[in-house]
Amino acid sequence: MTAPHASLDFLAPWMTGQRWFANKGALPVLEEIGSWEYASPEPGVRVVTHLLLDHTVGKPALYQVPLTYRPAALPVGLVGEFEGSFVHDGPHDPAYTAALLDFIASGSEATGDRTWAIGSHTAGTVARGLVSRVLTGEQSNTSIIFEAPGATPLIVKLFRALHDGENPDVVLQTALALAGSDAVPHPVGHIVAEWDDRGEASGRARGHLAFAQEFLPGVQDAWRVALAAAEAGTDFSTEARELGIATASVHATLAVSLPSSPATREEIDATVAQMNGRLAAAIAEVPALAEYGAALREEFAQAALVPWPAQQRIHGDLHLGQVLKVPGKGWVLVDFEGEPLRPMRERSRPDSPLRDVAGMLRSFDYVAGSLAVAGLPGGAEWASVARAAFIDGYVEASGRDLRDDRVLLDAFEVDKALYETVYEARNRPSWVEIPVAALRRLSARVPSA
Repeated sequence: MTAPHASLDFLAPWMTGQRWFANKGALPVLEEIGSWEYASPEPGVRVVTHLLLDHTVGKPALYQVPLTYRPAALPVGLVGEFEGSFVHDGPHDPAYTAALLDFIASGSEATGDRTWAIGSHTAGTVARGLVSRVLTGEQSNTSIIFEAPGATPLIVKLFRALHDGENPDVVLQTALALAGSDAVPHPVGHIVAEWDDRGEASGRARGHLAFAQEFLPGVQDAWRVALAAAEAGTDFSTEARELGIATASVHATLAVSLPSSPATREEIDATVAQMNGRLAAAIAEVPALAEYGAALREEFAQAALVPWPAQQRIHGDLHLGQVLKVPGKGWVLVDFEGEPLRPMRERSRPDSPLRDVAGMLRSFDYVAGSLAVAGLPGGAEWASVARAAFIDGYVEASGRDLRDDRVLLDAFEVDKALYETVYEARNRPSWVEIPVAALRRLSARVPSA
């Protein structure tokens, strides 16, 4: 049985209401570039994944849209009616979720219209009879939780926006776990697909569709833990030091598990050029930054002249919200996809581990900033102690004294704060002073040329 080929325009109004759909300004103009079916666990129910291009933006955006076609409607997840079938959003239909998990666990293959998909079971046991539910609140992906009494709970992250190239969330967490690291949830498996892509020289693209791993229920992320401590005026130095140790451990494992190499002059110059580009864009967005422009450009210029650590795979978007406090395990890092606004191929390149360190330092500053926004005192001193403890832990575990990297680390922190400034100016203007204050402080530390 083949997937439907008739017009799927009825999906357009529904897609505009989905959190993962990026272009909220207009109805999508959809082109189906491929589809395939998973084996359905229910007779009479079709489980189809559609790859849909939206042409309403400058560069077409590709989405993974899994649907089920049923003879009768379910209470949730209904999208509409199509050729006599009731169409449902796959993650909300148990027929789709069961087929998805089985596809991964069994290492199945599916060939469809202009595309194919392969499941890969990495490790662990997938129990039968797991009940699924959709995790709410996500923006760019859809995560499905699978649970049953006595069984290890699992989470399958469904990547909605697809790109050519390996997804670092899958590659890095799998590499860490296979190397014996306890600093990430245990992976279960993933799905890879190939599809037509007119933008590629070969005419084809390949990328990850889904990632299954251990689910850690009932835990808090480090942001909530840290914010509660700051609000209560509780010392966080022990936790911050342990987080520094965990971060250094992840970097060390990635450095030996995946390719790493000395930073070349070309790589350094390219990174500094990106930093200067981000500075120019931030000044255009927030003109008040212009008074710090000269000092920050000098910061980047001096960073280009100091020794750089080896380039390696890193988390890429490390902050307190990407870390979980797990009883018996300590800090566990998640969401290795990298900075969401960076292209997938760029996120998959080796980078400096100092980018991750700077991201976490910025996150401690954000705890202090959120207290200030709420009119609460003491945040700045709390953050200063936490930042120092995090660096101490990282130095202890890595053997690299970050104090010797201050100029370079400051440059990465400036780069992150510029990103934050643009984000806050566009989305939370009342918070823009948090990154601007950091830029003011960091620009004052720039050594004389």
